[in-house]
Amino acid sequence: MSSPDGARPITASEADRRWDPWTPGVVAARLGSCPAPWAVAGGWALDLFAGGISRAHADIEIAVPRARFTEIATAFAEYEWDIVGEGRLWPYARAADRLDLHQTWLRDPFTGSFHLDVFREPHRDDTWICRREPSITLPYTELIRVTRSGIPYLIPEVVLLFKAKANRPKDDADFRRVLPLLSGDRRARLASWLARIHPGHRWLSATGAPAQLR
Repeated sequence: MSSPDGARPITASEADRRWDPWTPGVVAARLGSCPAPWAVAGGWALDLFAGGISRAHADIEIAVPRARFTEIATAFAEYEWDIVGEGRLWPYARAADRLDLHQTWLRDPFTGSFHLDVFREPHRDDTWICRREPSITLPYTELIRVTRSGIPYLIPEVVLLFKAKANRPKDDADFRRVLPLLSGDRRARLASWLARIHPGHRWLSATGAPAQLR
């Protein structure tokens, strides 16, 4: 049953049942003419960086500047959007202005299946701002890389920074797989960010971070 603000509970099991994720190639084809800077996020982004699929993915996530979400939505005019957070789900129009909610799920109005999760990210003009630590910023030209086939994805150190908050086996596996592929500069940047947001994180020693950061 919906609450006065339009939200209703959504359980993890319900979400799992309803997710039918697209692939990065399908998303890129739909957004081929979209002018907004966007990029695949999460585990799929690490696979695109590494050049191979490492595991099954229960969903697919992309990141976009919050103020430019409508440009993404225009490419999916036949679908509807829900905002998700705190174990609840809102119709997009009821919670679009809440800055504490960023996950936006694309829904097929006929089947009820979810196909895409869009992170509406804080930014200042063409600069991305980390929602977990606003002092961490990057221009979108540095935040996003593109595969040879033309699929944009978030740089791996940003993806791993967000994965570090959870304590899930799949995130540890992603970290172990990708770490050897990171340049020294990327490792150092990841270590610096981890020390700032997650002091003492178990990944710090593996990055080669100086002892004072661990």
